[in-house]
Amino acid sequence: MTMWVFGYGSLLWNPGFEYDEKIVACLPGWHRSFCMSSIHHRGTEEDPGLVLALDAMENAQCQGLALSVRAGQEETTLAYLRERELISSAYLEKTLPIDLSDGRRVDSLVYVIDPHHVQYCGGMALEDQAQIIAHAVGGRGPNTEYLYNTADHLHELGIQDPDLDWLSARVRTLVS
Repeated sequence: MTMWVFGYGSLLWNPGFEYDEKIVACLPGWHRSFCMSSIHHRGTEEDPGLVLALDAMENAQCQGLALSVRAGQEETTLAYLRERELISSAYLEKTLPIDLSDGRRVDSLVYVIDPHHVQYCGGMALEDQAQIIAHAVGGRGPNTEYLYNTADHLHELGIQDPDLDWLSARVRTLVS
């Protein structure tokens, strides 16, 4: 059986594993949001940044990218993703059904936010998010790079995300 991974943030532009197929997909019941304080990759404990997570929301849907893991690479890919995504236990690893743009429905590995974790910061105003993203830097680089890369790749895939578009434009203004 094919192992699928759903990407909605950095997995769009930096999956870090080999895949055979990539296709636009939709995850019902969740939305993409800068609702996780980043103290490792895009910020520090002293000056946290923000990263995207999937936050549960009734009637929401998140469009992203489904990646089918190359056959024989499932164990290696799972170990890699766990090391990358579960660094602080703010994400929960789930297997959820996603709808591929070609009409197929498949089960996919998905990393969602734990709303009870100390790094959860859902419901923050977009302006407050922009102020944090504009200056935070972590082990994987500036928070701005994470935002811009994600917004750019969503555009390339034809995926609309008005909040990310607004944030991208606002942060560019703040750092200029």
